[in-house]
Amino acid sequence: MSDSDGKKTLGLKGGRPGSVKQSFSHGRTKNVVVETKRKRIVAKPGAGKPVSPTTKPTPGNPAKRPAGISDAEMERRMKALAAAKAREVEESAEREAEEKAREEERQRRRDEAERKELEEREREEALKAKAEEEAREKREVEESAKRAAAAAAAPPEDAAAARSTKPAAKPTPERKTERDDRNRGAKARDDGGRRSGKLTLNQALSGGEGGRQKSMAAMKRKQERARQKAMGGQVEREKIIREVQIPDTIVVSELANRMAERVADVVKSLMQMGMMVTQNQPIDAETAELIVEEFGHKVVRVSDADVEDVIKTREDSPDDLRPRPPVITVMGHVDHGKTSILDAIRHAKVVSGEAGGITQHIGAYQVTTDQGAVLTFLDTPGHAAFTSMRSRGAHVTDIVVLVVAADDAVMPQTIEAIAHAKAAQVPMIVAINKCDLPAANPDKVRTDLLQHEVVVEAMSGDVQDVEVSAQTGQGLDELLEAIALQSEILELKANPDRAAEGAVIEAQLDVGRGPVATVLVQRGTLHQGDVFVVGEQYGKVRALINDKGERVKEAGPSVPVEVLGLNGTPEAGDVLNVVSTEAQAREIAEYREAAAKEKRATAGAATSLEQLMAKAKEDESVSELPIVVKADVQGSAEAIVQAMEKIGNEEVRVRVLHSGVGAITESDIGLAEASGAPVIGFNVRANAPARNSANQKGVEIRYYSVIYDLVDDVKAAASGLLSAEIRETFIGYAEIREVFKVSGVGKVAGCLVTEGIARRSAGVRLLRDDVVIHEGTLKTLKRFKDEVSEVQSGQECGMAFEKYEDIRPGDVIEIFERQEVERKLD
Repeated sequence: MSDSDGKKTLGLKGGRPGSVKQSFSHGRTKNVVVETKRKRIVAKPGAGKPVSPTTKPTPGNPAKRPAGISDAEMERRMKALAAAKAREVEESAEREAEEKAREEERQRRRDEAERKELEEREREEALKAKAEEEAREKREVEESAKRAAAAAAAPPEDAAAARSTKPAAKPTPERKTERDDRNRGAKARDDGGRRSGKLTLNQALSGGEGGRQKSMAAMKRKQERARQKAMGGQVEREKIIREVQIPDTIVVSELANRMAERVADVVKSLMQMGMMVTQNQPIDAETAELIVEEFGHKVVRVSDADVEDVIKTREDSPDDLRPRPPVITVMGHVDHGKTSILDAIRHAKVVSGEAGGITQHIGAYQVTTDQGAVLTFLDTPGHAAFTSMRSRGAHVTDIVVLVVAADDAVMPQTIEAIAHAKAAQVPMIVAINKCDLPAANPDKVRTDLLQHEVVVEAMSGDVQDVEVSAQTGQGLDELLEAIALQSEILELKANPDRAAEGAVIEAQLDVGRGPVATVLVQRGTLHQGDVFVVGEQYGKVRALINDKGERVKEAGPSVPVEVLGLNGTPEAGDVLNVVSTEAQAREIAEYREAAAKEKRATAGAATSLEQLMAKAKEDESVSELPIVVKADVQGSAEAIVQAMEKIGNEEVRVRVLHSGVGAITESDIGLAEASGAPVIGFNVRANAPARNSANQKGVEIRYYSVIYDLVDDVKAAASGLLSAEIRETFIGYAEIREVFKVSGVGKVAGCLVTEGIARRSAGVRLLRDDVVIHEGTLKTLKRFKDEVSEVQSGQECGMAFEKYEDIRPGDVIEIFERQEVERKLD
């Protein structure tokens, strides 16, 4: 509300008894009026209580205050008055703070504008001084050129006489003006030089004065070029011949940079050769070589494979070689007792921990005999699927121990092991196992080996043979003696004082330790902390663990160790090489990865349109069973993939979408869902997120621990994709005696079943003069007037064909049934 004098009134409604009014004028508090039913009380600013002109009421003195106001009402009114005053003080303080902040902001903006104006003036003065300096230098160069030209044109004697006899010319107004300009320019330079030591932020950002000045040598070169130009000579720079490295392909701009030539000149030269290219396009090495020779540089041809030069094998000096333990690989058919013999030698029980009682991993162990000799054993699987494992074991070994069961003789994997040993050109020792069994026949084993060109010493050959028993320990000492004798003959030596080199026996992805590779060191010594590259992976040795699970600091030749510290899981069979720096290892690994990717892409691509069409036609006609394989180790995954590739025929095949090591993850489930494939886990399990994802998406996960079961199940699933075989069985013949035309039905053949039986549900063929003229089904089969399901031989019946009426007397009806037979893969 407002009073008559324009003052604002805050509080309760004015004019009513018992209301409180408070007036403000220009931010200052005026009188506070308290109106009651009888009197008007005025409270002045600064007073603690409202004061009446005649009395001073207090809460504790009811006689001295207006009637009708209680203590509580009086107390409330006093508090309202105090709160109003406090709010007024706070608002006044806030207004003063805001005014002060606005004033500071205005002052800051004025200072900023003045500073920018000052810096702009300084920059303009610096640019002006620089322009005057350049103009002065240009005039000096022109004058010096003119003097040099005049001196070259005049004879030396006349020029000297003219210099000695010619009086000094008076300075003309033009020369005086030039001299004054030079003095002003020098003064400006002095000022600029005096200020050049102070680099301002504006100068640094604008690139003005205060930058790098030309050197004395640069000034001399500039003057020399100007003098030669004035003398009429051609200014030529000295050509620098460079050695330019050219890889298989190179980008035009990179070639120009290596030659230190202008990119435009290189592009121009290429266009003159008929190649319309830009600076960002690659060219081949032959074209780049022509360009380099045209510009006068030397060509150095390099290849991407040169990055592997740092790991080239060097021959060791005979003086550096030291004796090393032999590496013995135990090979043979499945269930012939290879691991049992090794357990008996090591006094361990590895076979009891194998799933199904068969070995499915390649193991590496070191054994110390009673005589103190150290032997390194490699135990290989005997199942047919593990061919690659046996091949790797044969190629990294020194001696092959061929285990043959005395009660089983030579089997397919025994023959394969013999072939691997011959291919690797390593000596062989035949261990005839299970000689303690009643059905044992060692002589039959020796005779069967003759068929494969393995002649043992017992049959006047050069191959050692030992009769052993893993259960009783019979012949184990003789076997170790034979191994020791063979290793002495071989004189195995290696250099331990060089960079390590080894072969990956097995690799796996451990949950807690990451990628782990079992490495057999072949040359040198592998130390903890060494940087290495292995296949397409690289890393730094974080830890070395021997076959007993103990941490070691180093591993010498013929020592198998687990290596931790890889950036990825390598392939089994890759070679490990120690390099000097991590950058070299990364570069080599990246080159190998790119080369492998390019090789896979090239192998999978069709080279011609005909091949592309044939492949597309083949893919349409062949049914595929996609699967995702995860295994515990790299060797098992490789063996499973190879076994899957062998399943199928010209109609169906198994396609491995992805194979890897480690637990089944959500990415595997996503890939399987997109392709409608099951996920197969071999000695691994799916983690919790992967299981939940599989349940939600309906992806099947199958776990296996024995490779037999895995191969059989996949083969059965692939057999389900085969189309069923249709077999026809002839069940009868009928001869048409007469043809009748029946309304609503059509032509009906009156027949006599001459052989077999006629069925309503069977298929029929119409033969005329022993030629098939129609094949179809029966529309009706009647005996007299009744519809029947079948008619026996020797009886008459009526037949009508479905959608066919060209029937004649004398035609023969052949009756047959089709049967679908489920097919299976071999």
